[in-house]
Amino acid sequence: MRISSLKSLTFFAALILACASFSSQTTSAEHSSAAVEKIQWLTWDEAIARMATEPKKIFVDVYTDWCGWCKRMDATTFVDPAIVSLMDEHFYAVKLDAEQRETIEYDNHTFAYRSDVGRRGVHELAYSLLDGRMSYPSYIYLSEEQQRISISPGYKDAETMKIELTFIGADHYKSQSYEDFRAGQGN
Repeated sequence: MRISSLKSLTFFAALILACASFSSQTTSAEHSSAAVEKIQWLTWDEAIARMATEPKKIFVDVYTDWCGWCKRMDATTFVDPAIVSLMDEHFYAVKLDAEQRETIEYDNHTFAYRSDVGRRGVHELAYSLLDGRMSYPSYIYLSEEQQRISISPGYKDAETMKIELTFIGADHYKSQSYEDFRAGQGN
């Protein structure tokens, strides 16, 4: 009788382990498929090249490698499914390192890194887009004609960013103020 009980116990233990293994594989597959949905970040040059064939607004994330709030945006807000969806629908998303050393050719100008500006130096394109108000993170919204719509500095949680992306992406900025739009969103 003891051998029979031991075999039953072994069978049930194996069954439980198999079920647990299947459950964790399913959970891992669900997480990995959710992780596939992310913002397609482009370089400045890639976004401008795409504008030639399919114009869209441009969202520019001006960041630095040492910026803690920039890293937090990447880890939280920019992985939110609603943010990913809005970004994909309305914008070309560009990451622009405000301290990058590589030059960028745009609109018959060469934008380069300047070590003599600020404590750490700055890239001229970032400086130009932010009108010299260098704070990180900062976001620039550009129209389909590559004209600046707005500058939005600072960390944004997903809900705040969702409102901002909708306001600009769906052209609400053309007919009302951000404050009025935000008030109408229940905030």
